[in-house]
Amino acid sequence: MNPFFLKIKKHKAQNLPFVLYSKPNTSNIIGLLQHNDILFKVSDYSEKGFIFASFDEKQLILIPENESEIIIADKRITIIESIEIDDPDFSSDAKKQYEDLVSKGIEAIKNDEFKKVVLSRSEIVNLTEFDFVTTFQHLIQLYPTTFTYCFYHPKVGFWMGATPEQLLKANGNIFETTALAGTQKANSETEILWQQKEKDEQQYVTDFIVKRLREFAASVVVSEPYSFKAGSIWHIKTDISGVLKDNSTLKEVIDTLHPTPAVCGLPKKKAKTFVLENENYDRTFYTGFLGELNSSFLEDNASSDLFVNLRSMQIQEDKAILYMGCGITRESIPEKEWEESVNKSMTMKRVLKK
Repeated sequence: MNPFFLKIKKHKAQNLPFVLYSKPNTSNIIGLLQHNDILFKVSDYSEKGFIFASFDEKQLILIPENESEIIIADKRITIIESIEIDDPDFSSDAKKQYEDLVSKGIEAIKNDEFKKVVLSRSEIVNLTEFDFVTTFQHLIQLYPTTFTYCFYHPKVGFWMGATPEQLLKANGNIFETTALAGTQKANSETEILWQQKEKDEQQYVTDFIVKRLREFAASVVVSEPYSFKAGSIWHIKTDISGVLKDNSTLKEVIDTLHPTPAVCGLPKKKAKTFVLENENYDRTFYTGFLGELNSSFLEDNASSDLFVNLRSMQIQEDKAILYMGCGITRESIPEKEWEESVNKSMTMKRVLKK
């Protein structure tokens, strides 16, 4: 085995915290190997290292730069066959449960409680002979345009994922973020056609982010929406960038962006309340955020590069808990949203299948 991955495996065998990740469209893998098993936390976003934050922001876990060995390697790709699962396994109970939840969300939207809500579910996949290094390499190969990661802390848990959505990139007072919504399974057609429901959903996200950022930014630049492919799934994406006001802080910007309408809904507070009261499970770190905090291990300048924790799974001994969610609007159809959630579950299932 490659010495880089061998070192990571030995570190994990000692039950010590680490994170392994690869940023979108890059040729490097970065590892932070924490020297002890202390649970460090972020208090004011001035800390340096790798942050792993829960959806409700009650857990802001940090692998500190000054408490870790930093290792970097070129990507060593394991060549694997692309696996498509045409007939996914799922229970009819899970389907009914999720469609009922979506119906409840649509009803609330029609009652003008909110414009949009993102409703999610979890699914358990049994594991046999699971190897996190092999799985991580598969993620990199299949999803090179995403932020791919493997995070472990004995006091937090073991998570892996390949997320297409950036929460925020900040270097000094210069920032970049994205609005991402709409989902379509890739097919043989070269041109992707988006329905009005998907265009509206994406516009909600863009409008919310731009409106909130104007409170902290001296200037904001917004691109035209465009189709963006992450593995076997297409999304609509808008790039947003600008310059922060001199008195704005990183914490203020993160707090105003998270959770984004792409993972929560609009208006944010009402949608979040509905999610917490009706999903009937704890998202924990799914739809939280993660990434470099005031650190850049490939450059000299200290910047932050944070991503929303989508397309993720939690590893627990002999099983993986997969998480997937869909944006619900007035035009949503429960059965179609179920199908979209199944398509999203394939992201992780493809790397788990032998």
